[in-house]
Formats: sequence, structure tokens, C-alpha cells
Amino acid sequence: MEFMRTKLSGVYYIKPKIFKDNRGFFLESYSRRIFAQHGITADFVQDNHSMSVKKGVLRGLHFQHPPHTQAKLIRVTRGRVYDVVLDLRKNSSTFGQWDSFELSAENFSIVYIPRGCAHGFCTLEENTEFVYKNDNFYEPKAEGGIRWNDPTLAIPWPVDTPILSEKDAALPFFKEIFSPF
Repeated sequence: MEFMRTKLSGVYYIKPKIFKDNRGFFLESYSRRIFAQHGITADFVQDNHSMSVKKGVLRGLHFQHPPHTQAKLIRVTRGRVYDVVLDLRKNSSTFGQWDSFELSAENFSIVYIPRGCAHGFCTLEENTEFVYKNDNFYEPKAEGGIRWNDPTLAIPWPVDTPILSEKDAALPFFKEIFSPF
């Protein structure tokens, strides 16, 4: 696996080794030993899998409030997404900054997101499947989020009118949660 630092502190873009032949492919998407060699010691306790039927579905930007924050290991197994990570760690040198990645079933790329970050993605193809590991259990009372089209963040999402859940459409803006910014 190749671990690449991103512009956000503690966030890694990971390219696994892919072994392809006439039968298909094989890849190792996670190895506790290899991740630990790169300083990632998250103890993953929950796997999630989402499927978005339409192109333009936007999920996020989601996070869990302390003490229920979650580190995530994310990848796309079918289709393609524009993926965004937003640093919400007030003591981080990259607090309030975001980075984006294109993840797809074709590029096999993986992103590691440390605790204290918000995450969201927009599907670029129909029938996109997204899988992720969490190092803490989901707690409904601790869920939080930031509006996808927050003007302070100015994230260049690939859609103007995404398909959103009612909950995501009503999320607060960054400054409403983290004031003053």
C-alpha cells in the first residue's frame, strides 16, 4: 500500500496494491500491521455500506460530537464519488480546511479520516456503493453536520442541485457551530 499525506493533518490517501489477471483482481484494503507502520492505530469496530441509486446524491457533511467522534476508512466498491473531508479539530493546524478526492471502483483508492473531521460525498455515477469502517459506534444523539453549500467553505461540489435528504438540506452552516471562525 502507498500512503500519501494530504493537505489535512492526519488524513491519508491510500493506494492499495492491485493484483489483476484474467480472473479479476485481488487487493488488501486494510492491514492493522501496515496501518500501524504509518501511525494509524484506529481499532475499527463497525463497518457500513451505502448505495446511492442516482447520480448527484450528496450525503453530508456529517460528523459525531465528542465523545463519539469516529475515525473512518472509506472506499468506493461500485461507481464513483467526489469525496470531501473537513477538519473540525480546533487544535489542528488545518482546522476549518477541507480536501477532496475522487474515489471509484476503478481507482481502488482509500481515504483514512481521523477522529474530529466531517465527511461527505457526492455520487458521480448511478448505483454507487460506498463502504467504510468506523473506530467508534454510531450514536444517534451525537450526530452533527454542516451544510453542503456553506459559503464560508466554498466547496466546489460537482452538482448545483444535489439530491439531498431533508436532514442534510437543513444542516447548519459552519459559522453557526464554530463561531467565531
